Amino acid sequence: MEIAGSAGANLGDIIYELDDDELTSSRIGLLLRMLLVDKLGYKTASSNLSGTIDDISALAKVFGKWNGVDLVAAYYHPELGLLIANPKVAEELAGFGQLRKRELMVVYAGFQGKETNDNCQKAADLALRLFEGSKVTPPASLTKGKYTVKKVSKPKKASDEKPAKSKTSVKGKAGAKGKVAASVAKKGEQPKAAAGSPKNMTPRYAVIVQNELFHNGNVEAWKRIVASYKAKHPNLTVYIYYENERILDINSLFKWGKVKHGTAIEFAVAGEGIQDVAKLQRYLAQGASQMFEAFLRGPVNSVLKLF
Repeated sequence: MEIAGSAGANLGDIIYELDDDELTSSRIGLLLRMLLVDKLGYKTASSNLSGTIDDISALAKVFGKWNGVDLVAAYYHPELGLLIANPKVAEELAGFGQLRKRELMVVYAGFQGKETNDNCQKAADLALRLFEGSKVTPPASLTKGKYTVKKVSKPKKASDEKPAKSKTSVKGKAGAKGKVAASVAKKGEQPKAAAGSPKNMTPRYAVIVQNELFHNGNVEAWKRIVASYKAKHPNLTVYIYYENERILDINSLFKWGKVKHGTAIEFAVAGEGIQDVAKLQRYLAQGASQMFEAFLRGPVNSVLKLF
């Protein structure tokens, strides 16, 4: 894969338009270092995020006013790997999904080939503070210039023709644990993954526990539902979250008395050609209720044909 004519263009925009499957995290990281830092002299600011932010796409309106500097944002997503975006473009920022606490965020600032100055370092530092959730007031030197937002487009794939319905995350109280993330359905297209993402990933979908307790029967129901989904869609992966932490082994967390009625358990699906997400959500909701036994019928090691 070759990127030509990068001078005078935002690297995030270029990779977003390419949508190259060969752009793995390691290759993107090498590009950022060799092209932006070594060749173009971009200044950087980095931090392991101090908190979790559900939606950063609104920051594009703020960054869109920073016409005095070119910006590239890089986020090390715990499941999707290294993602990059032009932070001035809302669609690209939306691909980052939820920014997770303690994950690495790096901001690059420069002049697309022209010699950098102190304003570039100041821009990188201030941009990083915005990603941390702080409010900043940029100096006039960062708002006046030629680095305006340019319209970009991503090549349409067959897998993009029927996207899953997206959801917006909100905060709410659920169960004795206090505040946990919940999701509210919102019609619309599934956000595309950020530039350089190895695969697409849906937003998180909330499933509210309707049973008095999420006990071993509910656990087994969920395991069989996920196994059925995986059997039908072997190229897709189901991620499960509880209290903003990814659950690698359902049994390790969902024990009797651990998850109570009204608690939000979240899931997301990643891969190419995502489908049947709404059906998966319905089955998981039933599996989290008193009607879980419907998924426990048949031989123990058999795979249910639900999808």
